[in-house]
Amino acid sequence: MTPPPDHPGAGPAAVPPPGCPAHTAPRTGAHPDDRAATTRTDALADLFGPEHEADPTGFYERLRAEHGPVAPVRLAGDLPAWLLLGYRENLEVARTPSRFSRDSRHWGDWREGRVAPDSPLLPVVGWQPMCTFADGEEHERLRTALTQSMNRFDRRGIRRHVTRFTHQLVGEFAADGHADLVTGFAERLPMLVLTHLLGMPDEDGPRLVEASRDLIKGTETAISSNEYVTRTLENLVARKRAQPGEDLASWLLSHPSGLTGEEVVQHLRLVLLTGNETTTNLMANTLRTVLTDPRSRASLAGGHMTLPDAIEHVLWDEPPLAVIPGRWATGDTELAGRRIRAGDMLLLGLAAGNVDPAIRPDITAPMYGNRSHLAFSGGPHECPGQDIGRAITDTGIDALLLRLPDLRLAVPESELRWTASWVSRHLVSLPAEFTPRRGDWDTLETERGLLGPDFLDRIASAQDPLEPRAEVTGPEPAAPRPWWRSLWRALRPGPPRPPR
Repeated sequence: MTPPPDHPGAGPAAVPPPGCPAHTAPRTGAHPDDRAATTRTDALADLFGPEHEADPTGFYERLRAEHGPVAPVRLAGDLPAWLLLGYRENLEVARTPSRFSRDSRHWGDWREGRVAPDSPLLPVVGWQPMCTFADGEEHERLRTALTQSMNRFDRRGIRRHVTRFTHQLVGEFAADGHADLVTGFAERLPMLVLTHLLGMPDEDGPRLVEASRDLIKGTETAISSNEYVTRTLENLVARKRAQPGEDLASWLLSHPSGLTGEEVVQHLRLVLLTGNETTTNLMANTLRTVLTDPRSRASLAGGHMTLPDAIEHVLWDEPPLAVIPGRWATGDTELAGRRIRAGDMLLLGLAAGNVDPAIRPDITAPMYGNRSHLAFSGGPHECPGQDIGRAITDTGIDALLLRLPDLRLAVPESELRWTASWVSRHLVSLPAEFTPRRGDWDTLETERGLLGPDFLDRIASAQDPLEPRAEVTGPEPAAPRPWWRSLWRALRPGPPRPPR
């Protein structure tokens, strides 16, 4: 792909040499805070530094205490930006594209030649012909094509695919009695589903997981990882142009909005990268909550809380993306008392905004079912695939717990470890143990998915809660409603076929 001349990072390198004052002196209006601490980028808190990597939450709270809801930070290459820590400030920026554009060609540091052509930021913030870098009519054209194409998916069909892939993954470790639910499950299931929805072969998944994670982290190999992802998708689009199917790539190619081949590639890249990253993190964080929080597990088991409710609570406390870059000021403006100059980059601080004391004075209060969090951004660029991510997480975890009902954490919670990039925080591993199960023949295939035969036996002998109850003549013993009863009502098939 050859970017246009006005593409951030395109064209000959116009980067000052090492040691040049341009690397240390502030550009005009870069960070107009009057205090000397913000007149040099090396005095700013480093979003790529060890403090943020070790403790993102503590990093955000320190900045909130020092700067309020809008804090100056430093990115890779000593590039300045504003990190939004306030809930209201995040929404204000996300909802006013006339002041804060999504088009990175407004970026002052790039226009002034401060962004290296191999900057690890470019795979994420470099302009591409897709809806996330457009505003106004162009955004509407591209966004309509994407959302209408994604809406063609049958939601029940997606859940069937999730259930099938879940049992495929669980079958690989069910007989062992132990598994790492991050590397063996949460990092694999979303990409299996997404590659299927995009129309790609399953075998492309593992390498794409590795490349997409590397790209988003902003490592030194981010550029080559981005090239691999783009090349793979270009090959996919070429195949689908010749042989269309019932998949997202084919639907984007045929949409009345008339997307170019490159626009199709970039929107597939958007769905693949953000869908995999956010869903993997959401699934890992939800599983950790279920396995480590006795209240959540008890509420699920007792029917007092649904899994979707638990997922919304996790989206408040641990959004899949902690930071979303970026927005760019279209002119000089003010935000929370800060003077923002035209061309300044702003980063949506979703994790910090979700715990803003102004809207969550009691951080321990449950947020079950409350969808007013910032986890999927807001405004015209709110994540279009969030419901698919929720469906993969909800269905995958439900099927996992159905298959392994005695799943439990295998190590003390204090031994769990995370790693952080500038945009997200990842649970490294989630060791779990359970009663070993037999192999693939331990399941029955039905018209609606795979279910354990012991589950079918229990359901067959249990009264459907939707049927009229028999009259009770004596005191009825109190018993919690099993969490799988509501799932069975949704998935209940006809008479199962015998095992193959």
